Amino acid sequence: MNALVDVSFFPRAAKPLTSYRKFWAARFGVAKFLPMSREEMNQLGWDSCDIILVTGDAYVDHPSFGMAVIGRMLEAQGFRVGIIAQPDWQSAEPFKALGKPNLFWGVTAGNMDSMINRYTADRKIRSDDAYTPGDVGGKRPDRAAIVYSQRCREAFKEVPIVLGGIEGSLRRIAHYDYWSDKVRRSIVVDAKCDLLLYGNAERALVEIAHRLAAREPVEKITDVRGTAFVRRSDDASNTGWFEIDSTSVDEPGRVESQVNPYLTTSEQAAGQGGSCAKEDGNKDAIKTIAVSDCSTGATGQLGLNNEAGPVIHPLTFMPNPSLSTGLGKLKVPPRDRSVIRLPSYEQVKSDPVLYAHANRVLHLETNPGNARALVQAHGVGATARDVWITPPPIPLSTAEMDFVFDLPYARSPHPSYADAQGSHDGSTKIPAWEMIRFSINIMRGCFGGCTFCSITEHEGRIIQSRSEDSVIREIEDVRDKVKGFTGTISDLGGPTANMYRLGCKSPEIEAACRKPSCVYPGICQNLSTSHDPLIQIYRRGRALKGIKKILIGSGVRYDLAVQSPEYVKELVQHHVGGYLKIAPEHTEAGPLTKMMKPGIGTYDKFKTLFDKFTLEAGKKQFLIPYFIAAHPGTSDEDMMNLALWLKKNGFRADQVQTFYPSPMATATAMYHTGRNPLRKITHDSETVDIVRGEKRRRLHKAFLRYHDANNWPLLREALKAMGRADLIGNGKHHLIPTFQPLLDGSYASARHKNATATGGAALASKVQPGRLLTQHTGLPPRDTGSGRLGGNAARKAR
Repeated sequence: MNALVDVSFFPRAAKPLTSYRKFWAARFGVAKFLPMSREEMNQLGWDSCDIILVTGDAYVDHPSFGMAVIGRMLEAQGFRVGIIAQPDWQSAEPFKALGKPNLFWGVTAGNMDSMINRYTADRKIRSDDAYTPGDVGGKRPDRAAIVYSQRCREAFKEVPIVLGGIEGSLRRIAHYDYWSDKVRRSIVVDAKCDLLLYGNAERALVEIAHRLAAREPVEKITDVRGTAFVRRSDDASNTGWFEIDSTSVDEPGRVESQVNPYLTTSEQAAGQGGSCAKEDGNKDAIKTIAVSDCSTGATGQLGLNNEAGPVIHPLTFMPNPSLSTGLGKLKVPPRDRSVIRLPSYEQVKSDPVLYAHANRVLHLETNPGNARALVQAHGVGATARDVWITPPPIPLSTAEMDFVFDLPYARSPHPSYADAQGSHDGSTKIPAWEMIRFSINIMRGCFGGCTFCSITEHEGRIIQSRSEDSVIREIEDVRDKVKGFTGTISDLGGPTANMYRLGCKSPEIEAACRKPSCVYPGICQNLSTSHDPLIQIYRRGRALKGIKKILIGSGVRYDLAVQSPEYVKELVQHHVGGYLKIAPEHTEAGPLTKMMKPGIGTYDKFKTLFDKFTLEAGKKQFLIPYFIAAHPGTSDEDMMNLALWLKKNGFRADQVQTFYPSPMATATAMYHTGRNPLRKITHDSETVDIVRGEKRRRLHKAFLRYHDANNWPLLREALKAMGRADLIGNGKHHLIPTFQPLLDGSYASARHKNATATGGAALASKVQPGRLLTQHTGLPPRDTGSGRLGGNAARKAR
């Protein structure tokens, strides 16, 4: 019902996932859980594993966990797949638990980058890990992908290593590393893996698995899209490639030779190596008279050049001497055999401008329809080698997406994590699984292009959507099979809530486009913004028997939502659980242009619709806007203006997000280089205001939490230095007061269990009626059903 037809050329450009002949081991059937021990292998009748996956996450057999998706996909191809989850990395022994893999190791750090998982934006160690039973931190090493690869090599040296996951994906070229504050080599070099797969790698992994099963040497597999590997510069496989200097990629497009308007059609054809037979046959009948200067190849029409009149000399078109192409038609090498040479690791390490340039070129080559291969040299002399990166993988078709999500997932953590009662609560609870336990992923990818986000770099900008029937089947599975389900689907979304089935109206334009975003600086006229398929899924889903409510937990792209008031009405009146999170990120033009986010006016349009439809529904619902502090391009004045906007609109942000430079993101390149890769990079190009140093980062964070008395001394000092002491006072129009309560100077988040203890309770007891801090301060507290009300609700009850 209502099946999606793929109009894009992408799905037709690759071999379908379901077209491979299954490996012989398919006769063993499907495992309830992929084995994590020898005992489980014996129960399945296996003497060995064809592929062993090593992951930094606990094994949860759910389609939101990458290792489960990869494992089930390989199982569907007939391979015997084992999993080693969160092994002790101090030695190679734990990596031998399942024996020697017959084909290859599959290694990933997990669903999150291991450094982001372990450290805060202030480089402080986290005490928790949402992907570990009991939320215990420290179960994976720093740079886990490298460490796991090294241990796999030690365990069985001759077995190929295929590295994947977001940690490898975002480190495929030389990259700035925030935690060591330096540029690091490609992870392919440091991990010494045989192949790296970037992005959602089902297509590449299935092809590689079958080729390795056919005994093709791993070093010969260099033609699979979405992979990276090391080649020596003298490798024979380098032949037949057209190498392009990256500095020429960002130049204006090639200029075709001007056509001389005085040439006949026949002479134009002859100049291009062809002929115009019809005109050649009638040349005598036309009776054109040649101009005296025949060397120009021009002719004049009858009567223009006669004895009675002056000689008329036509214009002669000369080649531009500044162009190196000279005369003749410029032949462009085929894109599928072209490789762009980026500045070497040594160059980008020592020159921030070259780093920014390399980052810009990489982002220009991300469209599967026109991207070219990239190569970057690492090392000099005898140690020199090239890291090759093939073009991005072809996105999955709707049928393939359905196939991936319809695989036989158990939808729960592995039984080895359960307590004595067989449940996963308390010390065995895995928070990341709890968060997505009753959620449904309906799409992949994001064409937003936000510079601080890595979704596009990993999943791509082409939206890959499931069919409506597949989504409905999964909702029914959750209803019927998942323990503890009470009738509420916690989310129906993906990287964004409302990009389902959105894409380019023209397959030709989609394949040729090189824009980093389809919605910035405005929504592209070629982008389809119809939310009708999403509305249909919402309505069909909530009509299912046993489904009480479907909430939307993914962030809503509100600049797209306002294009469909009907969608906003459907969302607000049926799918908001009191609060709806959206992410304006800032209010000022300076940082917004560096983020590639819409202006705050678009937020106001969405809020108007939100309030209107909330009122019509007779509900009390609130928007929760999220903002980023210390983003590149943000001045102190920008943060002050944001704080004033927050106070004017009655928001008191409890959670504060400070800019976190993740590898390969465009904003990270800004942070490291002080240049703006959204524009052409030169040594004289635009510079960006970078927020560095603990004090200035704390100041920007303090502006977001202007209501916290612990921040007032810092804010007073800053406002005076900025010449805005007029904002210090005890009136409603002031940002912060002149008085200072006695506090311990610390801060505790209501949502973070590992936050520092604070005197916040003392502050809460002194606030005025109606001003009590809540989970998201500035908003009324929820009635949790516990019989205990807080804030205004408690006072009303009394």
